[in-house]
Amino acid sequence: MANHDILINWAPQETRVAIVENGAVQELHIERALERGLVGNVYLGKVARVLPGMQSAFVDVGLERAAFLHVADLHGSNGTRGEGTPPVPIERQVFEGQSLLVQVIKDPIGTKGARLSTQISIAGRMLVFLPQDTHIGISQRIGSPEAREQLRARMQALVGDGGGGFILRTNAEDASDTELADDIAYLRRAWATIRESATRRAAGTLLHQDLSLAERVLRDLANDATQTIRIDSKLQFDALQAFGAAYTPGAVRKLEHYKGERPIFDLFAIEDDIARALARRVDLKSGGYLIIDQTEALTTIDVNTGGFVGARNFDDTIFKTNLEAALAIGRQLRLRNLGGIIIVDFIDMTRDEHRAAVLAEFRKQLARDRTKTAVGGFTALGLVEMTRKRTRESLAHMLCEPCPTCEGRGQVKTARSVCYDILREILREARQFSPKEFRVIASPAVVEMLLDEESAHLAGLSEFIGKPISLSAESAMNPEQYDIVLM
Repeated sequence: MANHDILINWAPQETRVAIVENGAVQELHIERALERGLVGNVYLGKVARVLPGMQSAFVDVGLERAAFLHVADLHGSNGTRGEGTPPVPIERQVFEGQSLLVQVIKDPIGTKGARLSTQISIAGRMLVFLPQDTHIGISQRIGSPEAREQLRARMQALVGDGGGGFILRTNAEDASDTELADDIAYLRRAWATIRESATRRAAGTLLHQDLSLAERVLRDLANDATQTIRIDSKLQFDALQAFGAAYTPGAVRKLEHYKGERPIFDLFAIEDDIARALARRVDLKSGGYLIIDQTEALTTIDVNTGGFVGARNFDDTIFKTNLEAALAIGRQLRLRNLGGIIIVDFIDMTRDEHRAAVLAEFRKQLARDRTKTAVGGFTALGLVEMTRKRTRESLAHMLCEPCPTCEGRGQVKTARSVCYDILREILREARQFSPKEFRVIASPAVVEMLLDEESAHLAGLSEFIGKPISLSAESAMNPEQYDIVLM
């Protein structure tokens, strides 16, 4: 990745992080305090009650409701016995008043308390640490069996005699020995802190929680290409300095407290970039544009020339637009955090060398992505198919919800279509009921059309059913809403 700066905008309710390269935002990360949840938190709990009939126990971890521990989630309750052997009853493993080191594996929902496990795991940048185990596991998504064995051998050499087991996550596939060693050291320090806290803290206290977004900046996002990490909160700056000094000394040197009067995100017009990243259309400098549509199944990106006519001939115009689009699409995928299947419809090119150059530029842009991507060539229909690993919610899903008017369709019926729905509904009801009058309540645009362009049809229907039809405009109604009241 090219040299970049990281900006952190912190508020009690929300933390926002922007990675800025050459004045342009490349990635956005957002975390909201209310949506963090408890999963991954480690507590020193106190067994409040053992329930032999349910093979469970209630454990007080200092939350509003007692948390729930099932016998299957006790460390070692299944691992040392043969398959099919019944687990040791919970009443023979825990007792009331006992202090237990526990981790939340499921958030509390409704009236149910959090679900716990005594099998602790701590997530790092590339590894998951299992302090109570000794094995080294490799994600099945990583390469071939031979590649996994090579990684296992490298890990065993790096782990040494320090104890504990590790699972390599998918993003560790291309990690260097230095990166893996740094992660091992970080995770062991975190576990040592948890154990030390457990000896001096009272039962029912939080010992460890998954890192906040600001802390993950130092652990996961900062690298050799990071020039500065600026944060606009003095309180959080001090907290990050303390965290970085203990866990990420390389990154903490780049940390700066931003004291400017202008909001930190105004420095590079990041608020405008966020607004543009939620729009369907992305304008290119040449005059061309992209249309990005997210659906449940996949994301489609359509490239158009727009008003670009700057090249010598039409083939060159298309080629230059597609080259610019390849660069822009790479950035939009990171900025919007689009994942899953992605189909790109570049403008059709007749020359093979143009197609090869556009595909090479597109792959070059995707190579800068810290999220795993896979891209194929042009299909028979001239489309480029690719996948991008889903690591978190897309920006649109995090910040937006479906429109209540169109229910996410992106369009509403025309006023004329709604008028004809109303006329059909009145005819349907006139066959079943015989009121003195039908009153139509609808949006102003629909009422105006019924009074003007569709007045002849309304009058004809009124004459046909032999009942008067009155109209009432309701500005609060959306364009598709209407009510027919029998008077």
